[in-house]
Amino acid sequence: HGKVALRLLGLLAAEGHRARGLIRKAGQAADLEALGAVPVLGDLEADASLAEYVQGADVVVFAAGAGPGSGPARKRTVDLGGAVKLVDAALAVGVHRYVMVSSIGADRPHAASGGMRPYLEAKAEADRYLMASGLDYTIVRPGSLTDDPGTGRVRVTTELGGRGDVPRDDVAAVIAEVLDAPNTTGVTFEVFSGDLPVAEAVRSL
Repeated sequence: HGKVALRLLGLLAAEGHRARGLIRKAGQAADLEALGAVPVLGDLEADASLAEYVQGADVVVFAAGAGPGSGPARKRTVDLGGAVKLVDAALAVGVHRYVMVSSIGADRPHAASGGMRPYLEAKAEADRYLMASGLDYTIVRPGSLTDDPGTGRVRVTTELGGRGDVPRDDVAAVIAEVLDAPNTTGVTFEVFSGDLPVAEAVRSL
């Protein structure tokens, strides 16, 4: 039910997919249904396993986050623990494709200070767990997220350490494109606002 996830669910529904979104509160179901998505009620932190939620899926996408107002403990249970549970669930039910929405700086969490450091440490550990899992993974590390309208044009790079903004609309479009792009399997890349159309950018990876 996060900002990127809702945008992605809407894009997938428009393409004819029946995407599921995990929600914690029943009151959030209407938001997903309005987009053409299937709400699944569960708790990323409290549930011992997420396997029943991903049974029969072609791909899973981790786009959850504890949020900027949360403390280090919740960053461990959501940004790390939730991502790990989704890896384990995918392995348990035979979903081979996993797309992770990570973060700029997850390759160097030691360089961060204040509240960003525990967040980036959690994201870094989650990324490492996914990479070691044997799943067909793609790790997407967006720049600073904005709510500006998407342009449909981005810059992607596998040379990590960049800086820049990117609208959430365009991040969702990149993820949707990645799901059908075998060339992104095993790839970690950053995405920012840029000049290349999303499909062309993803194909270039």
